[in-house]
Amino acid sequence: MDNFEYTANPARVVFGSGTIKKIPEELARAKVSKPFLLSTPQQVGHLDLLKGILGSDAVAGSFAEATMHTPVEVTERALAQLRASGADCIVSIGGGSTVGLGKALSVRAGLFHLTVPTTYAGSEVTPILGETDGGRKTTRADPAILPRAVVYDVDLTLTLPAALTATSGVNAIAHAVEALYARNRNPVINLLAQEGVRALASALPALAADPASRAARSEALYGAWLSGTCLGSVGMSVHHKLCHTLGGSFGLPHAETHTAVLPHALAYNAPRVPGALAALAAALPDGDGDAIAGLNALLRKLNVERSLRAFGMKEEDIDKAADIAVSNPYWNPRPIEREPIRELIRRAWAGEEARADL
Repeated sequence: MDNFEYTANPARVVFGSGTIKKIPEELARAKVSKPFLLSTPQQVGHLDLLKGILGSDAVAGSFAEATMHTPVEVTERALAQLRASGADCIVSIGGGSTVGLGKALSVRAGLFHLTVPTTYAGSEVTPILGETDGGRKTTRADPAILPRAVVYDVDLTLTLPAALTATSGVNAIAHAVEALYARNRNPVINLLAQEGVRALASALPALAADPASRAARSEALYGAWLSGTCLGSVGMSVHHKLCHTLGGSFGLPHAETHTAVLPHALAYNAPRVPGALAALAAALPDGDGDAIAGLNALLRKLNVERSLRAFGMKEEDIDKAADIAVSNPYWNPRPIEREPIRELIRRAWAGEEARADL
């Protein structure tokens, strides 16, 4: 076995059904009592739910303007309200946008952060923060960014729309895929990654057929937790660099972008990562031992949009995206070359199926 290093990210996880009711107990456990609540404008109903559980008098304040890619100007506006509220902790409820804002606030203010994910984004178990400023998205990692407690409540995912279920789940799979060929991968993360992909590849088609399946929802949330843990434990590569470039610079939706790019990014790295391909193929049921074919088959089952063009990316943006992607690349098992990267982006823009000839 190769030498390796493994560092576990310390966070408390509460998983199950109805677990949102345990939030007062979790805050008391952390010795905090005046939460500042976060959501997106579309999820203000979740704030009402939290206020009902916590008691309105116990809530120091709330902010319902979280938005994708964590714009710095939104964070600064929320931070001013947080400081004025006298809160001693942060509770974020929602998807990656809300979790990201909670992380941005907690690392700035030094406050305990409990998060309640309602999608499969995985950000809740990572010490990574991606922020957008002036049309550029940058990421940083710091143990202080990691939420200290995560409450997974399967019930909150039962009404997640079918389309968002699919793309959010594929976003989670992307975390596990890149963990399998990360420079600092290790046997523990490899096991988590393979199990995360297996769980999601099983649950997502079941949810496409029956979005209200509690068993499939539980399996998907479990897979998302494992895959997010992978994202938070090892470095990511070309796939995440491309998605950050496309999302931050062109305003493309996060999960949908990951869904369109992932099979092509895997195809780009395929010649250099045979072990990762074998592990991934074993976790995907419909590829006949071919990981790229398995991903293509899964996306067909989910009937997701695979074209970045459909989300507003223009053909003339392809060259700009390629230039940004190669300007400050993440570590990647295959050297980053502009022409193949441009072709990768073009294929994702056009919505083509991935093929291993990049």
